[in-house]
Amino acid sequence: MKREPEGILVLDEHGATTFSSGLGRDSLIAQSLCQLWQNRGRVPVKRLAAVTNLDRPMTVAAIPTRDAVCFLIFDSQEGDEFSEFLASVDSAEDILRHFITDRYKALVVVDADGKITYMSPVHERFFGLRHGEAIGKHVTAVVENTRLHEVVATGKGQVAQLQEMNGVTRVVSRLPILDRKKRVVAAIGQVMFKGPESIRELTVELAQVKQELDFYRRELSGIRNRSYGLDQIVGSSDAVRRLKDDILRLAPLDVPVLLTGESGTGKEMVAHAIHMLSPRSDKPLVLVNAAAMPPNLVESELFGYEPGAFTGADRKGRIGKFEAADSGTLFLDEIGDMPIDMQVKLLRVLQDGRFERVGGDHARHSDFRLISASNRDFNAMIASAGFRLDLFYRISAVTLRLPPLRERLEDIPELADSFLEAFSVRHGTPKKSISESAIRFLQSRSWPGNIRQLQHAIERAAIFCDSPVLSILDFGSLDSVEHPSSSIQGGGRRSGPEENSYEIREATERVESEMIMEAMRRTGGNKTRVAEQLGISRSYLYKRLSMIDSARSADVVSR
Repeated sequence: MKREPEGILVLDEHGATTFSSGLGRDSLIAQSLCQLWQNRGRVPVKRLAAVTNLDRPMTVAAIPTRDAVCFLIFDSQEGDEFSEFLASVDSAEDILRHFITDRYKALVVVDADGKITYMSPVHERFFGLRHGEAIGKHVTAVVENTRLHEVVATGKGQVAQLQEMNGVTRVVSRLPILDRKKRVVAAIGQVMFKGPESIRELTVELAQVKQELDFYRRELSGIRNRSYGLDQIVGSSDAVRRLKDDILRLAPLDVPVLLTGESGTGKEMVAHAIHMLSPRSDKPLVLVNAAAMPPNLVESELFGYEPGAFTGADRKGRIGKFEAADSGTLFLDEIGDMPIDMQVKLLRVLQDGRFERVGGDHARHSDFRLISASNRDFNAMIASAGFRLDLFYRISAVTLRLPPLRERLEDIPELADSFLEAFSVRHGTPKKSISESAIRFLQSRSWPGNIRQLQHAIERAAIFCDSPVLSILDFGSLDSVEHPSSSIQGGGRRSGPEENSYEIREATERVESEMIMEAMRRTGGNKTRVAEQLGISRSYLYKRLSMIDSARSADVVSR
């Protein structure tokens, strides 16, 4: 659909009107265009411009000759983006010319019938056409494998499509053009890239940018994790204070460190603290869980591999953990689970820092500090030939034993508060607190899973507790997974079976009494509701209350 001008004005070289029609006869419009033409010596007349100094905006197309000019006048509606563009951008004509003639983005325009109304010169040369030869022809008769006629018929664009023309593959975009009434009046086809190889090059560039972004994210994470040091080791017990003092002493020393202790005691957190307080803190901390790696992949993960080293290998090869940790710290968690043959190879690397990739033939070097960790008994493993003695000496220049939770029960209030704070931040919920009786209950447990088990127990209780304060009842599920340890009652000493059984019963009765008294306070002494909440019979409840009263009376007498 072509748009007809609302007026025509023809002026001679002096600005006198030689022909006018429509809006060209309007005296104000004629006077404005005459001034524009007479000032052409100082301000060149634009071939396409917006006239905004009239009662209503106009778009004017100028066709100048040597001694005359013809103005085609179009009435612009209010809010017309095209007129605003012409009025506000001095170089609007040059910008439009660039889009039309850009030799890197060949352009074809078709009308509503699929006939070509414009083809950029670079496209004409590509197809071997004379200038203007394609105008008026159906696009399928000129452009090979085109779909512009489909776009103009359906109004649906096609972006980043491959199109073969004259034996050359190009990446093209085909877009419908709509008028103000949202009707499809034309379609344009434009070459986006010279070929798929351009997309591959762009993909490589984007991959490089992504790698750089990932690097800076890691760097930023490293900066943030500087606080992932001693402050993250929660607790003020004597055992924790000694551990923090030891970390401060050994962190600056570039010596291997072996962390021992039960599972869940926070060995990875201590490794982070040592790294962040060391001279290598601005370099990466590379974590490797030896127990989580399949035996057949341990070597390639640690040493890396060359392209085509084995079936399924990345064709570009891959660096290993040793290379990734160069100048930084390598944390080998669960080193006690490393296969014996890999222990020999690891020992060689630790001796001089030299190694070869899988499938490689030249030596590489990596300078890293080693922090190892295990919950295994090294003496037993060495005795049974499950771990090499020479490797043990190499990794254990300094050994830190992390205390189990049962040896630092006084830290449970601080740990519980930190877990609830982190849970609140992570889930965007109000922070909950924990009752004193619940704290005492938690301190009566053995915690075979240590801090990790405590964290899971508190988070689980926070999820299912409807109250802002966690009570003993919210931790009832602990009874199904563990029992109180005799070491708590006996000051860490080992007890015999009979004594152990007696102390378990005593601890269980004490916790049960605390749960009953907590429920009595919560229900205002309503014994029926207490029995229902605790899942016990009323007769048993009366029996336990009687025992509690007797114990209190006996305690008063003994005083």
